Amino acid sequence: MNSITTAQAPRNVRWILLGVMLAMLLGMLDNMIIGTAMPTIVGELGGLDRLSWVVSAYTLATAASTPIWAKLGDLFGRKTNYLTSIAIFLIGSGLSGAAQNMDQLIGFRVLQGIGAGGLAAGAFAIIGELIPPRERAKYMGMTASVMAFATIGGPLVGGFVTDHLGWRWAFYLNLPLGIIAFAWCQATLHLTARRPNAKIDYLGAALLTVTISAIVLIATWGGSEYAWGSPQVLTAIAVAAIGLPAFLWSQTRAPEPIIPLNLFGNRNFALVSVLSVVAGVTMFGAVSFLPLFQQTVQGASASNSGLLLLPMMVPIIVVSQLAGRVMSKTGRYKVFPIAGGVLLTAGSIALATMDTDTSRFTAGVYMAMLGAGMGFLMQMTVLIAQNSVAMKDIGAASGVQTLFRTLGGSFGVALFGALFNRQVRGHEHLAGVAAGIDSIFTWSAVLCAIGLVAALFIVEVPLRQPGAPAASAGDRAPAKETVPQG
Repeated sequence: MNSITTAQAPRNVRWILLGVMLAMLLGMLDNMIIGTAMPTIVGELGGLDRLSWVVSAYTLATAASTPIWAKLGDLFGRKTNYLTSIAIFLIGSGLSGAAQNMDQLIGFRVLQGIGAGGLAAGAFAIIGELIPPRERAKYMGMTASVMAFATIGGPLVGGFVTDHLGWRWAFYLNLPLGIIAFAWCQATLHLTARRPNAKIDYLGAALLTVTISAIVLIATWGGSEYAWGSPQVLTAIAVAAIGLPAFLWSQTRAPEPIIPLNLFGNRNFALVSVLSVVAGVTMFGAVSFLPLFQQTVQGASASNSGLLLLPMMVPIIVVSQLAGRVMSKTGRYKVFPIAGGVLLTAGSIALATMDTDTSRFTAGVYMAMLGAGMGFLMQMTVLIAQNSVAMKDIGAASGVQTLFRTLGGSFGVALFGALFNRQVRGHEHLAGVAAGIDSIFTWSAVLCAIGLVAALFIVEVPLRQPGAPAASAGDRAPAKETVPQG
């Protein structure tokens, strides 16, 4: 075993990462595309009563498998792990496109979601392994661009493909692009092998899968599919209440835990975990409800709903790129999550003031504030988390942040949906929608203020440069790290 230090990023790293980003894009794009195809799918396959499961099955499988994929990458190597997740995603895509009934489609969507669970966390971990933290911020902006493109382009692509090629091509389209991504990653990724004799935490994986599935079902079902006091929701709550402590107990006994609990003993890691939840709540809430306000109150067209989010998405791309370049030059980063918290809070407060007389331009300015806050914050959470842990845990750290963002988004949509529905009842339609949006972003401002407080307590640990030792799980950079060579 040789001691290694943080290596210089490959000269052609952007070229290498194109394949990784393409695979990540497919996973993020899928739910956005399929949303616009759902009416056509139901018209051909039937199963209207199970419509929501086409989306929920994918979300459940993605959330539950993300931390498991991340840990497997730490143990057995990220290249093989990433290629496997691409392959499973493509098999699920092909089978989903060939589904003959709604039950088959839901089952194949689970398989597709399992593959997708390895794409986002795997991409972050690969960036973490290829690029030292001082340079990494420049490349994290690529992931923000992928997310923005998926959010804007997904509904547009989905509508075009469904209208001109049929709904099955919403899935088949993944195949040629995914094969290109697979071949690209196979040819260009050259990563360190990991520990071939490491033990997989099967008990932890099973408990985590059950617990996360129950948590996502609570967020998905509660107050929408079923009443909060229904047997279905209460059962999910009971499973989560039993499963979470059982999982935490299993992690204290496993030689290679899926989520090493000592990561949360690191101050920065714990704080950015709070920020990941806040970012997920705010992002998914805004994406879900702002187009409704624009269409219903402001009279915008629903046919190009993805374009309605441009005022929020463009600042995410621009700000994340600028922040990354500044961070790479200065090595300083604490200012960015603080700025993100300030802008998210201010943007949420501004959006909470909208009413039936608010112009599209004014709403766009408020959305831009929210987007700029996201640009400062979203990728920084992963970067700070990676800088807070040893290289052997960088995948687990990335997976935890991705998972918290996903869970935050699930609960954000559920919480905001309940607030919205309560405000709409008893009001005239347009005024009710405006009141619902105000209530959503009032609570969003409260959550963002909590995130701002967390950002203020982050300790700015110097970002490692090429040739510097890898970080430990503590708040200070260690002297050196030992990683097996394979």
